Amino acid sequence: MKIEHIALWTKDLEQMKGFYEKYFAAESSALYVNEKTGFRSYFLSFASGSHLELTNKKFLLERAVDAVGYSHLAISVGTKEDVDSFVTKVLADGFPLLNGPRTTGDGYYEAVIQDPEGNLLEITTD
Repeated sequence: MKIEHIALWTKDLEQMKGFYEKYFAAESSALYVNEKTGFRSYFLSFASGSHLELTNKKFLLERAVDAVGYSHLAISVGTKEDVDSFVTKVLADGFPLLNGPRTTGDGYYEAVIQDPEGNLLEITTD
């Protein structure tokens, strides 16, 4: 058994798609549009075989901070040096570093950043 994909509601599909393509080498499907419901989405595929679905529809509610449910995505980029290099790149592009890079109490070497819409991303080693 495996988790096939995770989906995120997003305000700006194109901006979010571009972010994950640029920083994580994701490959995107064609835009899916359901004309009846106004639902739109992209499926992003990663080299590891995992997928992220970016979704949008009219009248999305704002996210509740610190609510039960989604917390973060953890994305492995390789070694400690790869994590450090990734952090340098996203900082240079103006994205906030919220924590790290550091070794956590449970043994992960990670840095925590936000994507363009504020979703938390843990950038970790393999």
